[in-house]
Amino acid sequence: MGLGCGVDVGGTKILGGVVDEDGAIVEKLRVESPATDVEAMEEAIAGLVRELAGRHDVTAVGVGAAGYVDRHRAKVLIAPNLAWRDIDLRAELEEQLDLRVVVENDANAAAWGEFRFGAGEDVDDLLLVTVGTGVGGGLVLDGAVHRGAFGVAAEVGHLRVVPDGLRCGCGRRGCLEQYASGSALERRARERADDEAAGPLLDRVGGDPTAIDGPVITELARAGDPFCVAQLAELGHWLGAGIASLVAVLDPAVIAVGGGVADADELFLDPVREAFTEHLPGREHRPVAEIRKASLGNTAGLIGAADLARR
Repeated sequence: MGLGCGVDVGGTKILGGVVDEDGAIVEKLRVESPATDVEAMEEAIAGLVRELAGRHDVTAVGVGAAGYVDRHRAKVLIAPNLAWRDIDLRAELEEQLDLRVVVENDANAAAWGEFRFGAGEDVDDLLLVTVGTGVGGGLVLDGAVHRGAFGVAAEVGHLRVVPDGLRCGCGRRGCLEQYASGSALERRARERADDEAAGPLLDRVGGDPTAIDGPVITELARAGDPFCVAQLAELGHWLGAGIASLVAVLDPAVIAVGGGVADADELFLDPVREAFTEHLPGREHRPVAEIRKASLGNTAGLIGAADLARR
């Protein structure tokens, strides 16, 4: 199938790479993302691809975009952190590059990358849940990305878990990402910074609660700080309960958990597994899906987009 070029487009950076048939990255480039300028964004993507294609025999380009992508994998309907609104990105890039282009939701691309070359390469059905600033997801069923009738399936962060709960950026209340995301982890830790148990964490950030972030919490949890361990455990229990509701409907063989918070490893994943098992309907009478850490890190979307484009 030759070499594919994958591009992972975010609000702060554009990561591109040439990927071979085994999912190995041959070369990788990163440029800044001009997120508020539609034309500059397209030119940045095209320029990155031209540079890579000038050194490698690229046959197709896959672009992973953080937003709603139509079922034809051509139009970005809306990208909350980018200027794209109802834009036929595939047509625009194909005209500039003279290469076949596929546009995919970034989480779908990452799920495909993990399915083909990472945590789900030994199964036919995979649910990827990414935990970072928000909660995202991608779904592979029977060996194919499940996009839904309109291309916007697997927005798992907006599963409603608390009726009339916290207001979400989507406009609704009680969405999973308000309770199980990296942002939720930081918010709760900052709100509890005056607890006596939070003393070491507060000392670590110079007494400024607003400086508390996920990596610092993870660092202290790894060192055995009880307060930080408890914050990660609470986050994990929220996520595990949400995953149980998803599995009741989707029944995947494996759930891969990725994103920055997953770097806490078992301090986070063990509570996820515990809550998942506790909340899974019929758990005494059914096989229980395995929860694994996603294995491709921040290159999953790039690798998955390239592989989808080749196909």
